[in-house]
Amino acid sequence: MNTRHTVVDTTLGPVTIVAEGDAVTGLYFQHHTRRPAQETFGAVATGDTLLAEAATQVRDYLAGRRRGFALPLRADGDAFQRAVWSLLNEIPYGGTTTYGRVAERLGDRGLAYRVGQAVGANPLCVLVPCHRVLGANGSLTGYAGGLGRKRALLELEEPAQVRAGRLF
Repeated sequence: MNTRHTVVDTTLGPVTIVAEGDAVTGLYFQHHTRRPAQETFGAVATGDTLLAEAATQVRDYLAGRRRGFALPLRADGDAFQRAVWSLLNEIPYGGTTTYGRVAERLGDRGLAYRVGQAVGANPLCVLVPCHRVLGANGSLTGYAGGLGRKRALLELEEPAQVRAGRLF
């Protein structure tokens, strides 16, 4: 299929957006812990309307002008991963959950570790909001794009009344 990519400068550093056919299939930060090999991204695309729209939406989101994405997405993964990623899409903008709560939604809190592995394997970070998943005690744990970026994304989405009440 027609795999191609673009690199977009953002407030969180360069982001590689990958598309295959008519869908976005990857979004990776520089130094992403589970970043596929560069050669799997296909050629650099110029004039690609899907990638241009994805770049615009990502920039708008990071600038606080957008709360969600209207893009055709397709993520390769096994059935369990796809089930986890589907639940991530249900976490509202400004909301968070825990790995344990996602596991409970799948029917077994004991799956929390496996949920964490699936969250970490999300090839569409930001677009599928894996940054909204926290440790059991509300701590920032694991993010393939780095904990600094996870913190920045959560702060971007933080409701104004919560931000105003914070002491730091």
